[in-house]
Amino acid sequence: MLKILANDGIDTAGKNLLEEAGFIVVTDKIDQEKLDTELQAFDGIIVRSATKVRRNLIEKCPNLKFIARAGVGMDNIDVEFARARGIEVINTPAASSISVAELVFAHLFSLCRFLQLSHREMPEKGASGFNNLKKNYAEGIELFGKTIGILGYGRIGQEVGRIAKGIGMQVMVFDILYNTDATLAARIEKMHGVKVGSLKEVISGSDFISIHTPGMDKPLLSAAEFGWMKPGVGLVNCSRGGVIDEQVLLDQLAAGKVRFAGLDVFVGEPEPRADLLNHPKISTTPHIGASTEEAQERIGLELANRIIDAFGKA
Repeated sequence: MLKILANDGIDTAGKNLLEEAGFIVVTDKIDQEKLDTELQAFDGIIVRSATKVRRNLIEKCPNLKFIARAGVGMDNIDVEFARARGIEVINTPAASSISVAELVFAHLFSLCRFLQLSHREMPEKGASGFNNLKKNYAEGIELFGKTIGILGYGRIGQEVGRIAKGIGMQVMVFDILYNTDATLAARIEKMHGVKVGSLKEVISGSDFISIHTPGMDKPLLSAAEFGWMKPGVGLVNCSRGGVIDEQVLLDQLAAGKVRFAGLDVFVGEPEPRADLLNHPKISTTPHIGASTEEAQERIGLELANRIIDAFGKA
């Protein structure tokens, strides 16, 4: 009978499915600094983004049979090292696509019409300064007819593209996979009604940019890439903290090159920079891209089914 630690939680539907298959599922949170000893009592661990499963932890847990990530990105797991030791590494690449894509547009709609500022100021100033606020927020912009550049065109990026097409936007995409395979790029363009381009082509041709790449060693968007952007561009990052150089972003907002930004992820999580959180041209959310009831149920069920497929009924 396999014993699983769901250290960052698991939806009830997934937990029930695992328990019905004979697995023991423990959802008590164990602090990161205690995992190297307490995880030794478990056969598998389920994490989200908070818990880190690095080489030093894996080495101390010889009984570990699998590591499961309730989400897409696995940059908090030393995947290659785990697999080299015969440990199954599982994630849920499809389950959260809709939720993350909808959050992208929540940020875009909010920023285009100043909702993040209006929501702060209306309770305080709406009764006495209604007309001034109306004037201040009278220069919104529409998404319809504009071009969105999607950096990373996997499942989430494709869902962002589908929504964008539905509201009348033009879609450009950059993805390393398509940029190294012209035949595949042509097929994607025809099937999805998008334009595949190089990183520079997509960045320089877009009115809005949404990022959906994995975590990386250095920012995807730094000073050089900001230099390619149109004046007044809008950015959204619901992928990973660090794919945008945060200081360069702040500089470009101050210079007016970037109109606004929507951020769900940050370099310093869980302690993001205060100047990002308080910036009037930035809409912020606390890493909730996949945090909908529907997505969490899909993630829990997908994880449970993949674990059961890999290890059978306990």
